[in-house]
Formats: sequence, structure tokens, C-alpha cells
Amino acid sequence: MRSPLRTPTAASLVRDSSLVWLAAGVVGVSFGAISVAGGLPVWVPVVMSLVVYAGSAQFSAVGVLLAGGGPVAAAATGLMLNTRTAAFSLAVGDILGPGRAARLLGAHLVTDETVAFALAQRDPARRRAAFWVSGIGLFTVWNVCVLGGAIGGSALGDTAALGLDAAFPAVLAALVLPALRDDPGGPDDAGAPGGSTLSGLRRAAFAGAVVALAVTPFVPVGVPVLLALAGLALVGRRAPA
Repeated sequence: MRSPLRTPTAASLVRDSSLVWLAAGVVGVSFGAISVAGGLPVWVPVVMSLVVYAGSAQFSAVGVLLAGGGPVAAAATGLMLNTRTAAFSLAVGDILGPGRAARLLGAHLVTDETVAFALAQRDPARRRAAFWVSGIGLFTVWNVCVLGGAIGGSALGDTAALGLDAAFPAVLAALVLPALRDDPGGPDDAGAPGGSTLSGLRRAAFAGAVVALAVTPFVPVGVPVLLALAGLALVGRRAPA
């Protein structure tokens, strides 16, 4: 069987993926540098990137650890953010190729960017090639850049003095805001979609933020993030049948 990485379309897929790889590389360098500068040993962000391989989950987990939270809260926060990849895996399950090895490796390469890039292709063969080209390239760039950032992070010194202690919350906000910005909103008073009222997503985010802020003075670090899930339940109870 001919490898999808050796087809004539591979060059164009590499070209189309390169900007995503470049952006991920910049974020990866930041993740590695800030993690080590914040006090974690070099191997922690490096191994986490190889094993977890999920930018938002890694940022949230390390953010909890650097803020003084425990490993259970950090892991739970990362798992919560990664639940969305279960749906992504279902979407690309039929394009990974035959065999358990392909499915196992493919499952590890599932990310927002890789799935979106693969599903945007016009036919099944190109979708399969796009998934593997984008996935392998992104995995390689991310881990190399995290390693480089982690090695360089030891030279940054006092992260609080440099203002880097605010970097993790800022990055997480940057990951969330596009989804909230692009949400069209709920129907207005006349029932028209995209009207003046908040959509379910924005209501859930707002309710979760209120819950997290309210409990922050009273619970351990990391727990407010988990309790923010109550926003989903609160909004769900108010949703019309």
C-alpha cells in the first residue's frame, strides 16, 4: 500500500500546514519556557508534550501546578478540556486507515487543527493524507519547540518580575475568546437567530466564570476550574425544551 505521505499531494499539504505548524511552534516555545521558568524541571513539560500532546490541557494543568494546586486538580482540569477530542476522534475514525497501530497512533495525533484540516479536504484519500501530514508535522514541531523553550526557560530568572506569571491565564483566555467571539448568539425577542441575547455557550461561560470567582477564596487552587462546570448545569436547566 502506498503511504499517504509519499503521494503527489503531500507537498501541497505540507505547504498548507506550515503556517499552523509555525504558530504551534511559537506557542510550544512559550509553554516550555514558562513552565521551566515557573519552577518545573525541564522533563515535565517535555514528557507532558509527548504523552498528553494537547496545548490547552497542558497550559491549564501546568497553570494549576504553578499556582500551587495539586496533581489531581491539574490532571482533572486537563482531562476536562480534552473531552472534546472524543468527538473529534469519531469524526476522523474512518480516514485513519486500517489496522490497530494506525488507529492508536492516529488517536494520539488528534487535535483541533489536524481534524479541521483533514475534514476540509475534498475527497477521502486527500483527507487521509492531510490528517497524517498535518498530524505528524504538528506533533514534531510542537515537541521540538517545547524542548527548546524548556531549555531556554532556565535562563529567564524570576518569572514574577518579568510578568510571566500572568502568561498562562492570558494564553488560556486567548484560546477561549475566539470560540466566544464567533458564537452567533441566541435569538432575539422576535425569535431571530444571532440577536441580542447571549447564546448557550456564552451563558455557560459567564455562569462558570461567576462560580469560579465566587469559590476561589474558599477552595484549593485548581478546584474553581472544575466547579466552573456548574455553569453547564445551570444553563442546561434554563434551556427551553
